[in-house]
Amino acid sequence: MIASRIDRIVAQLERMRALSSDIEAAAVISIEGLTVASSIGDEVDEERLGAMSAAMQALGERIADELGRGTLDQVMIQGDAGYALLMPLDENSVLCALAGQEAKLGLVYLDMRRALTTLRELR
Repeated sequence: MIASRIDRIVAQLERMRALSSDIEAAAVISIEGLTVASSIGDEVDEERLGAMSAAMQALGERIADELGRGTLDQVMIQGDAGYALLMPLDENSVLCALAGQEAKLGLVYLDMRRALTTLRELR
């Protein structure tokens, strides 16, 4: 049986989480704030993650544009319990990852970029 596109996206998100122990949750979110696919635990509210990710992406794009910083590449929010990281997947969606406070951000970004390459092929 051929896996659906959503199943393949979920599999890629789960693969990214398995490769990086620092990534606690991952999702593809539409710019409208709807979760397209996710690999998250029960501790994360999927609807809230979607809404907040879309808002962060929109604000990041506006800031980059208004301040002449070019095309948005990534958004990072750091709190005392960890990070929320966003990278545009395409013009309609973003890849969001949540990582713990002790995360090695360089490796998390590398894993996210690798996942983006594969996810773009699946879209």
